[in-house]
Amino acid sequence: MIVSYAGHSPAIDTDAWVAPDATVCGDVVIGAGSRIMHGARLVAEASGSIRIGRDCIVLENAVIRATASHPCTMGNHCLVGPNSHVVGAEIGDEVFIATGAAVFHGAHVGRGSEVRINGIVHLRTRLEPGTVVPIGWIAVGNPAQILPPDQHEAIWSHQKPLDFPGFVYGVERDSPDMMQKITANLSVALGMHRTESA
Repeated sequence: MIVSYAGHSPAIDTDAWVAPDATVCGDVVIGAGSRIMHGARLVAEASGSIRIGRDCIVLENAVIRATASHPCTMGNHCLVGPNSHVVGAEIGDEVFIATGAAVFHGAHVGRGSEVRINGIVHLRTRLEPGTVVPIGWIAVGNPAQILPPDQHEAIWSHQKPLDFPGFVYGVERDSPDMMQKITANLSVALGMHRTESA
């Protein structure tokens, strides 16, 4: 489904293909030779933008999102695996994001990098070109530290200063009503979808 949203319509190259049960919504540009497969979702929230280069493959049920504060760009010849999630990140050329991987707001994934199955690139993390995030491991920080999932305290020591709620939602982590503020703000922002048209 190709959906106009907040005054923006997707621009899809005539040599690209979007599966009929995929969703491409808002200010999204898809380059020649790219393929958006069944169930994939590319959603650019109001004033956000997504740019997909040439010959990129976004496989089944992958989600790529952008917001006004966090646009999402993907270079050429990238592969995004099934059930993976990329939001507000900059992905270089020839990057492989495997099944179930997640790349978060403000991350930069350098050319030729691999984020393997269920790997995570946390917000504001920078992967140098050619970096590999092993299966299930977490990359966090700038420069990136790549840690196994059983090292929560070490991960948190790098992750906490990155300030997920402040950086992504503009809400202080120690606010007693943090989740109320986040969800109320998101409800207003996402309510704009009521005006979208296919």
